Amino acid sequence: MRRRLAAWSVAAILAAAPTVARAAEDPLKVCLDEDRPPLSVHQKGKPDAGFDVLLAQAIAERLGRPLTIQWFESKLDEDSSPQLEANALLSDGRCALVGGYALTQDSLVKPGMKTARLPDFAGATRDDRRRRVAIGVLAPSRPYLYSPMTVVLGPKAKGRKIGDIGDLAGLRLVIESGSLGDAILMTFDKGRLIDNITHLVPGRDDLLGALQRGDHDATLIDLARFDAHRAAHPDTALTASGYYYPIGVNRGYVGLAGNPALIEAVNTALGQLAAEGKIAEFGKQAGLTYLPPREPAILGDVWMKIIQR
Repeated sequence: MRRRLAAWSVAAILAAAPTVARAAEDPLKVCLDEDRPPLSVHQKGKPDAGFDVLLAQAIAERLGRPLTIQWFESKLDEDSSPQLEANALLSDGRCALVGGYALTQDSLVKPGMKTARLPDFAGATRDDRRRRVAIGVLAPSRPYLYSPMTVVLGPKAKGRKIGDIGDLAGLRLVIESGSLGDAILMTFDKGRLIDNITHLVPGRDDLLGALQRGDHDATLIDLARFDAHRAAHPDTALTASGYYYPIGVNRGYVGLAGNPALIEAVNTALGQLAAEGKIAEFGKQAGLTYLPPREPAILGDVWMKIIQR
């Protein structure tokens, strides 16, 4: 009997070995936005680049799996949102993880609808652009990057000391309508800055271009966006104030709640890479002003926090 059991055990191990090998060979599929420099960039005829590309490659290596990136293009409309787009990509099996995801309570709640439309993605067919996908529940990884808002100064305000939003008083401010920066500036100190704010239409007007021309003195934008501007315009006259608005968001991966083993494995890899200083190194390579995650890991009601300030 013992010989039979031993023989059966060996046979079972040998039979399982190809399955384990196949699992290790399965690519780690990660969805990344194709136009979010310096986080992720995908341009025809050029190598894929960005902080999230470098990080995804390192994660896949730690998991012993090849990496496949599913590129997508995020376009907001009345029927979609970054949260629903990410959920649709995951639920449709386009990827197992979405990178660079803003970790907020609102972005991780159970969806209020059962289906969502896919964003445009590399390889999408006409039918893909029309259909809706049954969506699930999202689960976040540990954060790997802190993304704050920062004040950027135009040439006429160069050298202005900014230690708080109140220090913008007297400057000609410019902001994109409906943005987070818009909410911060418009509600500051019961509207004290309103008379000095000019609103531009996002996607139509060139915010940083208008600031560069000297039409305005300052704006409040995401730090990574200014990093991208400096990389594209090394001779820019715009300068960083060094001030970060105290309410920022962490970024991490998000997957489906039905795949907790993957999230756990990714968290382990992220912890190792952070301890080794690799994540900060990837930021430097990508031209990103890297700031490590901050507490709380998942931001609460950001709008209420802004209004209360």
